[in-house]
Amino acid sequence: MAQSKDPRSVVAKAKRIVIKIGSRTLASDRGVYTRLAEAVKKAHGKGRHVVIVSSGAIALGTKKLGFPSRPKEMAKLQAAAAAGQSLLMQAYEEAFVTVSIPVAQVLLTHADLANRTRANNARAALAALLDAGAVPILNENDSVAVEEIKFGDNDQLAAMVAPLIDADLLVLLSDVDGLLDSDGVRIPVVRDVAKDALPHIRTTKSSVGTGGMGSKVEAARRATLAGASVVVADARVDGIVSAVLEGDDVGTLFVPSEKRLTARKYWIAFTLRPRGDVVLDRGAAAAVKSRGKSVLAVGVLGIRGLFGAGDCVRVLDADGAEIGRGLARVAAVDALAGLGKATARNEKKEKDGDAGDDHAVVIHRDELVVWE
Repeated sequence: MAQSKDPRSVVAKAKRIVIKIGSRTLASDRGVYTRLAEAVKKAHGKGRHVVIVSSGAIALGTKKLGFPSRPKEMAKLQAAAAAGQSLLMQAYEEAFVTVSIPVAQVLLTHADLANRTRANNARAALAALLDAGAVPILNENDSVAVEEIKFGDNDQLAAMVAPLIDADLLVLLSDVDGLLDSDGVRIPVVRDVAKDALPHIRTTKSSVGTGGMGSKVEAARRATLAGASVVVADARVDGIVSAVLEGDDVGTLFVPSEKRLTARKYWIAFTLRPRGDVVLDRGAAAAVKSRGKSVLAVGVLGIRGLFGAGDCVRVLDADGAEIGRGLARVAAVDALAGLGKATARNEKKEKDGDAGDDHAVVIHRDELVVWE
């Protein structure tokens, strides 16, 4: 699909919008809640629907419980999240009641979206809230989340929520003007993340939040693959959300990818956690990458991990580089057993002058995402 000459015009027409705001911004500026409510009220007046992904519970809970700084121990992090979540929602309630918009708390873990039934339930609940004119306030359920069920940070949660509500715009609010180049100048538009964004990533650390610009660029990459425009902008600027939604030249705009993933392939690529690896020989890797072929047992060099049928696995080339992810058609033990048989059959066929293949499918191409 040809890109618009003015990609900001697409932003101005967005109807379903996800806005993510981080801990550092909320902790340093209480006026953000009010400005956000006013911007959402204006968006609602134009028939637009908004979901907010909000950090801040742990930061608020840390102060409430008297911890000297953000805890590092899991139990204390969960305690801070539990103590701070009510304060976070109270702040949103107070801001949005002044513009007569109801808000609703939605807490998620990674496991909720990794399970197709639970993800569909979340999709239906969010749709019902939006239809009712409410603004869902989403956050990770940090009070129960442990490492294996965490999203990583709310930038990634926002990128997962975008396709969940069929969003055409994701706004990542930060405390910088957008993505900056080596001279500290804002980059207005990114069309190719690898070329236009990754060279400018700087590593930053915060005692309040977890995400930096690298996290936002990765979230933007994922959301653009789902067909959404993404804008990274400075939450501290008065009227910034309305300016973004009107298509003004503010922040950094990441243009939607021309090669978009279906909802199912997006789920495989970015929501599921890989349970193992399938290592391919050079010929099989080339066939998968350049010709979109399925992963067949005959081209598999090895299996790593104890995955089951239906689990997500990484697909690696002979050098160990990840070339994609997919759903295994067979369990690891069965793949190993089939691999041995396929190898023996192939060796016999080669000796007999027959180069035929064993076509046992390990990962079908319809359930395989290959990285560009």
